[in-house]
Amino acid sequence: MSFLIVLAALAFLMLAAYRGYSVILFAPIAALGAVLLTEPGAVAPVFSGIFMEKMVGFVKLYFPVFLLGAVFGKLVELAGFSESIVHAAIRYIGRTRANAVIVAVCALLTYGGVSLFVVVFAVYPFAAELYRQSGIPKRLMPGAIALGAFSFTMDTLPGTPQIQNIIPTTFFQTTGWAAPSLSIVGAIATAVTGLVYLEWRRRSVMAKGEGYGVDDDKPRQAPGTPQALPHPLLSLAPLVLVGVANFALTAAITKWYGTSYTLDGSLLPGLQKPVDLAIKPVVGIWAVEGALLLGILLVCATAFHRIRASFAEGTKSAVGGALLAAMNTASEYGFGGVIAALPGFIAVSHSLRSIPDPLVNAAISVTTLAGITGSASGGMSIALAAMADSFIALCNQAGIPLEVLHRVVAMASGGMDTLPHNGAVITLLAVTGLTHKQSYRDIFGITVIKTLAVFFVIAVYYMTGLV
Repeated sequence: MSFLIVLAALAFLMLAAYRGYSVILFAPIAALGAVLLTEPGAVAPVFSGIFMEKMVGFVKLYFPVFLLGAVFGKLVELAGFSESIVHAAIRYIGRTRANAVIVAVCALLTYGGVSLFVVVFAVYPFAAELYRQSGIPKRLMPGAIALGAFSFTMDTLPGTPQIQNIIPTTFFQTTGWAAPSLSIVGAIATAVTGLVYLEWRRRSVMAKGEGYGVDDDKPRQAPGTPQALPHPLLSLAPLVLVGVANFALTAAITKWYGTSYTLDGSLLPGLQKPVDLAIKPVVGIWAVEGALLLGILLVCATAFHRIRASFAEGTKSAVGGALLAAMNTASEYGFGGVIAALPGFIAVSHSLRSIPDPLVNAAISVTTLAGITGSASGGMSIALAAMADSFIALCNQAGIPLEVLHRVVAMASGGMDTLPHNGAVITLLAVTGLTHKQSYRDIFGITVIKTLAVFFVIAVYYMTGLV
């Protein structure tokens, strides 16, 4: 019975997300409903002592990353940098390689620190025009955007500033650059296999005589002329800076602060008691925050005349988006904390422990919960909140570096997360004016490829010891 209660809570939250209801509202309802069926008198204490504690703790750690990432992405868009990068990619890769162009642009923007949701809005108008001119069916476009933005640059490439690569750092005391060689192998495998799949789909569909199709939706923005856009090298500069600064700060922060830092009355006389902060768990977060801040400053310094008129409204919308994204994930994190305390979940975790291999165990646990919740960061947060200590202990026993565990967990979070109720998938289809029936097949194809890539990386590690 206890297992059925947990299953019902997860199914209820998944159904609510699929139907478009707010996770912020329904995650606590699902969690407390499960508590009500298990121990009615514990509902209020669990809400304050577990759900809210977990939710607030997540916001405390990760909201600045969401905020700076959203603002950076919005300013890159307002400055015309993303549009300039698209034009340059078309020029150098070629219009005949439309899938490669879209994947390359989405990957570059995502790896440069632009939010996944911002990438969708920024790339769609140009992707639509490129597909139209190339005669490629529009319904194949979401698959290409998903491969570029929702897969290898989101959680696989070393140093990516996306939240899916940052969350494991606080659990495993690693950095965003964990297992760099293994990361590159996984990224190449995902990108190459994904492009082969997309090209196979393009050729097979076009061989039947299908063209771009009826385009009833109006583009969100009109593509500009190359002459009016910033130089591509200038457009790339903030993205490169974020990557370089992230790498440099990851190494520098530990040297500056050591393993811990204490704030006391000699530094801040108003403190009531000293504040002791362990540095290693927050190195990855601080490095990404600092890198994104430098990227924002560079965009402002080089393109202020372009962003000045829209700066106020643009940053307002970015802040609103960051708040919504962070609170959605934080609410799922609180939900995970409550579910992890229930007897039904204890039974689930014990059954998962029966999987003898620690990396396979972690991958299956994380990707399953990411699929159920429809969120990479949410599913990973639930899994790590409940089972991180178990994963660490199993890896230590097997002599597996925690950097490898970090990479496997991050990649697994971006596996089955893109099921139909995933927020990014729903947004992508809404922006492109397509439906699940028209385009989800190709998104699911990328989902399967990404999920299999996790187990490929695990196999490569065991065969080569590559880290």
